[in-house]
Amino acid sequence: MASHASKRVIYAALIGNSLIAVTKFAASAYTGSSAMLSEAIHSVVDSLNQVLLLYGLRRSTRLADEEHPFGYGRELYFWAFVVAIMIFAVGAGVSLYEGIVKVMHPHEVSNPFVNYLVLVLAMLFEAFSLRIAIQEFNKMRGETRWITAVKGSKDPAVFTVLFEDVAAMVGLFIALTGLVLADYLETPWLDGAASIGIGVLLGVTATLLAYETKALLIGEAASDALRAGVQEILANAESVRMINDLRTMHMGPQDVLLALSLDFHDHLVAGKVEEAIFILEMAIKSRFPEITRLYIEVQTQKRHEEVVAADASRSID
Repeated sequence: MASHASKRVIYAALIGNSLIAVTKFAASAYTGSSAMLSEAIHSVVDSLNQVLLLYGLRRSTRLADEEHPFGYGRELYFWAFVVAIMIFAVGAGVSLYEGIVKVMHPHEVSNPFVNYLVLVLAMLFEAFSLRIAIQEFNKMRGETRWITAVKGSKDPAVFTVLFEDVAAMVGLFIALTGLVLADYLETPWLDGAASIGIGVLLGVTATLLAYETKALLIGEAASDALRAGVQEILANAESVRMINDLRTMHMGPQDVLLALSLDFHDHLVAGKVEEAIFILEMAIKSRFPEITRLYIEVQTQKRHEEVVAADASRSID
């Protein structure tokens, strides 16, 4: 299910990037700056990306049906991966092309102070969007380190916008530096070099986003804290003799599938086992509401080990 935090971050970024893109295109057409054109394209790509993320969030909330019995939550992960491709193919590709052309055929930038003003204003807009993204991400990560939190995050909407905003701020700095040096040193090709730098920055950003979303798209386990909490509940259950297997998978940011193989005490009759399973399910879902689907397999430890060994043998063959 899409969180209000995710939507808040995306809407803030969409409004900011749309306004910035229009301003940058006007400045690029007026001054002829390659770096400014690359930045305008960067902002357009970011705006389209936010639209794709909003589309992915809406699609991911559809109810499960016969063809998709586990719901559509992972569709958000697909569209986040498309965003990474967009940044790489369109943003990085066009910026590199524009930069190379400008370096090979340099020309002076007219009225550079217009570009300076636009870039400074863009930095202020981006700072607003970045601030919101950081606030929401900090709420999600708590005391966890940033790198660890990004790797462990299951909500691509938040960390994608965060990556984009950071890249946008760095890109604006690169563009401003290139324009200032090109003007001060009277070396027009530095404007093109700044555009190439922006292209490389976008390529790196896209690669990082693709790497993070790929793991979610393939299927990523729930957090260590959730798994440890489930194990604690099971360990305190008098009916459970042994936890044979515990597997989780994120079907969406707040949509976890939990599969358990449990060995119950032999003295329990079928009715008591059924009651124990009900109690366990209620306790687990009450503590972890993000676990929307829970399946418990009743199996002795010995039989479970035999099945695992047989599966391993088949995979080797």
